[in-house]
Amino acid sequence: MANPLNLASWLTAKRLRAQGLVLALCSWSIYVWDISGPGLRDRYGLLKGTDFVHLYTLGSLALTHRGSDLYDMPSQAALVHERIPGGADIVYLPVYPPQVSIFFAPLARLSYDWAIFIWLTVSTVIYVYCCYAVWRVCPNLRDEKFTIFILAAAYPAFFHLILWGQTSALALASFTLAYFALRAENHLLAGIAFGALAFKPQLGLVAAIVFLAMRNWTLIAGAILSAAAQFIVAWLYFGLDPLRQWFRMLQNLPSALALLEPRPYQTHSLLAFWSMLVPSPTVWLVLYIVSAAFVLALLILCWRSQLSLAIRYSALLVVTVLVAPHLTVYDLVILAPAFLLLGDWVVAHRHHHLTLRLAALLYLVYLLPLVAPAARWTHLQLSVLAMSAIIWTLWQLAKTSVPELRKRAR
Repeated sequence: MANPLNLASWLTAKRLRAQGLVLALCSWSIYVWDISGPGLRDRYGLLKGTDFVHLYTLGSLALTHRGSDLYDMPSQAALVHERIPGGADIVYLPVYPPQVSIFFAPLARLSYDWAIFIWLTVSTVIYVYCCYAVWRVCPNLRDEKFTIFILAAAYPAFFHLILWGQTSALALASFTLAYFALRAENHLLAGIAFGALAFKPQLGLVAAIVFLAMRNWTLIAGAILSAAAQFIVAWLYFGLDPLRQWFRMLQNLPSALALLEPRPYQTHSLLAFWSMLVPSPTVWLVLYIVSAAFVLALLILCWRSQLSLAIRYSALLVVTVLVAPHLTVYDLVILAPAFLLLGDWVVAHRHHHLTLRLAALLYLVYLLPLVAPAARWTHLQLSVLAMSAIIWTLWQLAKTSVPELRKRAR
């Protein structure tokens, strides 16, 4: 990676706007060209919306109460061929819990082209509103609304979210709601928001560990109630059998990682980092456990420090990405609040000795997903290194926060 101090001193709002504008124009021009062809296939031969095909299929199964087929890949492949013109031979590994199919059932009543259009519109609205809501509580970024808009539009994770038609906007909404609930000291609502992540349980793992360590029982209770409500709805709708099948599928997931992650270079977690770098599964699993425990320990220390909620919550989002056993490039949209909150701190603390380093690391984490395909040959996912460096920097900030507060008190 580049020297962070030299890089940060080079960054200015004007340069960020210019680079963001170029990136946005290039990315979205390619996207428009890709999907502008006739029919449901893009210019690369993939179905438009790609991963939404699986969500549409799950919703179709829910419409007819076919709970027994929620984890039957051949049955789903046949249904794709039946419901989506040109959808033959498309197979997805079913990993979502049963309640996700119920959520997408209304969209499955529509034709595929209308369903994907509505879903991408909803995802965009959620992303824009979450970014806007967090920006509103960042006083030091108020004068940079145009810069923020450009960078939000150009964010590679958002581009991939729309490209693949994934569900990560819902996770972003959950994390954003949880942040505002914590700001209002409404821990029950924060727990309900975190519990909503039961549809992507790997994203709720870190929050569960942190708030158990902090003994925030009200929040934990809210999360349990929220998650339980989702599974109860699935049980009432389908019965218990799909839930049993889901748990069996999770148990067998390690043997199906190749299907779950066909493009490992597009994954951005510690598990993916070590599995690409180290050939031995036993060794990389041990390295993942040790490194995940280390960043979790740093995160808990941050939460027990005098750091502001904005900094602590940003650290939680970054560690959520690092520790998640399965996390793909579009899931990085959950970092959008962290970019804003940490960016606000950087602008407000221009003369702090950690500011330049943090600014450079944020810049790298934002852009490095663009070069992720190079990991196919280098076997080194640089974004994971940059995110790990952010956590180390925030821990150092936590260590210095107490002495600085004492000096101010004098």
